[in-house]
Amino acid sequence: MFTFKRSVLMAAVTAAGLCMCTGGGKTAETKKGLTIEKAPFGTVDGKEVDLYTLTNAKGMEMKVTTYGGTVTSLKVPDKNGQMGDIVLGFNDVSGYTSPAYLKANPYFGAIIGRYGNRIGGAKFKLDGKECVLAKNNGPNNLHGGVKGFDKLVWEAREIKGETSVGIAFTHVSKDGEEGFPGTLTTTVTYTLTNDNEIKIDYTATTDKTTICNLTHHSYFNLSGEGSGDILGHEIMIKASKYTPVDATLITTGELKDVAGTPFDFRTPTAIGTHVNDSNQQLVYGKGFDHNWVLDRPAGSKELLLAATAYDPKSGRAFDVLTTEPGIQLYVGNFLDGSLVGKSGKPYAFRNGFCLETQHYPDSPNKPSFPSTTLKPGETYKSTTVYKFYTK
Repeated sequence: MFTFKRSVLMAAVTAAGLCMCTGGGKTAETKKGLTIEKAPFGTVDGKEVDLYTLTNAKGMEMKVTTYGGTVTSLKVPDKNGQMGDIVLGFNDVSGYTSPAYLKANPYFGAIIGRYGNRIGGAKFKLDGKECVLAKNNGPNNLHGGVKGFDKLVWEAREIKGETSVGIAFTHVSKDGEEGFPGTLTTTVTYTLTNDNEIKIDYTATTDKTTICNLTHHSYFNLSGEGSGDILGHEIMIKASKYTPVDATLITTGELKDVAGTPFDFRTPTAIGTHVNDSNQQLVYGKGFDHNWVLDRPAGSKELLLAATAYDPKSGRAFDVLTTEPGIQLYVGNFLDGSLVGKSGKPYAFRNGFCLETQHYPDSPNKPSFPSTTLKPGETYKSTTVYKFYTK
């Protein structure tokens, strides 16, 4: 029997493009510059929570945890090649479960479900039966209720490809959970590619007619998290219409033209250009917190460009492509400095923005909106891609 030194073995494994596991509760796998690492991230309700670090061949790095499928860190290069973390978050799970965080409830980086965004009056009718949900946002239901998908520990499975690495998160939501009918089995897969893309694939099935509207809720600051406000970031949204809201931020059912309003982002426009206008819609939301109706063929399931974001200071930019009919721009209007992030700096008013792909808010109560109903035998499918680059 021959004995090899570990360093020699590791070198041989790496050269062959194979995988190698390390001890200490942490695994690392390497193939053509792609890596996945797993490490403890704390406990929630007595359950162990893991943190996965995904790295591509260009050095882009994403950290995502089994608690809420939450992206805790995302490092991409700026125009000078310097890596920086561009999403708001915390260094361990206690940051996401602290009393201060639960009070503010900003949903940093999480999977949102069963129903992303608001449902008016926290109720809806399905097959003639009224379904009553928790009122966790004034008189309305927001982002799945009191304990939505963002506050659950998900099962995780690593995925290794030739040009990408990923994590598939799965959760079985029982019939009646948070008031929603049907047992919903959901898988959300995050894939990091060598093209500096993050692809998010959502699938779900049910055993009883229900509603489903899943999204992702990262807060971006392309200058770097903790670096201040995002008012200088330029946003483009491929939408000629948006869905106005009432005083409780519930869609009125109308589709209004963006032309001549602060909601016209059809050409790149700095967030700060109109965010403080006296427009009544901006007063309701304390700024932008609205859904845009994407310009795409009705019923289309194609992956199409929906929006872009660009920070002139860092040169970082990204495109958002989606199969969804709508996208929500939220610009951190309810951040108030009470939460201190991973770099030790408070997250203050408008220190981050979200671009959440979705079906329109309150669709179950708006028959004219694209349906979010999911029936037994059907599969909910949705894909969104965030593609990062510099200019």
